Amino acid sequence: MEKRKLGKSGIEFAPIAFGGNVFGWTADEATSHKLLDAFVDAGFSFIDTADVYSRWVPGHKGGESERIIGNWLKKDPAKRKKVQIATKCGMEMPAVGQGLSRAHIVQSVDASLKRLNTDRVDLFQSHKDDPATSQEETLSTYGELVKAGKIGAIGASNFDAKRLAEAAAISKAKGLPRYESLQPHYNLMERGLFEGELENECLKEGIGVIPYYSLASGFLSGKYRSEADVGAAKRGGGVKKYINPKGMAVLKALDEVAKKHNSNPTQVALAWLMQRKSITAPIVSATSLQQLKDLIASPGLKLDAESVAALDKASAPA
Repeated sequence: MEKRKLGKSGIEFAPIAFGGNVFGWTADEATSHKLLDAFVDAGFSFIDTADVYSRWVPGHKGGESERIIGNWLKKDPAKRKKVQIATKCGMEMPAVGQGLSRAHIVQSVDASLKRLNTDRVDLFQSHKDDPATSQEETLSTYGELVKAGKIGAIGASNFDAKRLAEAAAISKAKGLPRYESLQPHYNLMERGLFEGELENECLKEGIGVIPYYSLASGFLSGKYRSEADVGAAKRGGGVKKYINPKGMAVLKALDEVAKKHNSNPTQVALAWLMQRKSITAPIVSATSLQQLKDLIASPGLKLDAESVAALDKASAPA
């Protein structure tokens, strides 16, 4: 299977990233471990999580996803060499803090390593920008942690183009680690959040892009075509906003392309992302082995120019 490099980091993996946000939330520990086994057995290796996953669940404090991954590695330590683990800090952790100050990053990295049952994180990401802390302080701290061997490379998430460019300039000027990746909210329904300045900055600097919400909270799978379909779905709130004329036009285009390629809307939506020059790999989540099987088939789908043009037209930002 084709492997792609993440920025200039040397991290290389088959172009699907497993989103660990579901671990401890919509997938219990036993299910999560089965999914991780199947993901790795199929030739994939990049696992993305964060310290705050899944603090939104009643009774959770954050760190649940990392612990589940750590317990998976504990069962079979040989798996550690087969995967790249990415995590993040910066969002508020109850009773711990938030932001990208030196103190918070150092504390967060150590806590994540402990939960993940590993001595090194392959990619450590700033989960969101912290205007209250100088970017030089943040990048210098990451430099210390890279030297200490605790993290391999660094990435950013939810940064705008201006702040990402500032960080790149500081890294160059001061000889500090650079953000090798960006994790933005991006999919066929949300093209305006990334395309333009932000995508251009990533292309200019050679920053790898691993978008989240790749399937628009499941909307692009085609299973939600009316408000009645949403019902009591746990991610329903994120789907309802797409049930409008534009959303229906995108689903129609996905259906037509899927039929042409003997595929399905999920795989087409992911293939569209993977064929975009700026994208390294979409982040996807699954809560069942059947869902996962469907998702990891997407790198094998190559869309023709006519199909890409049809999807581009239906999903064009207003």
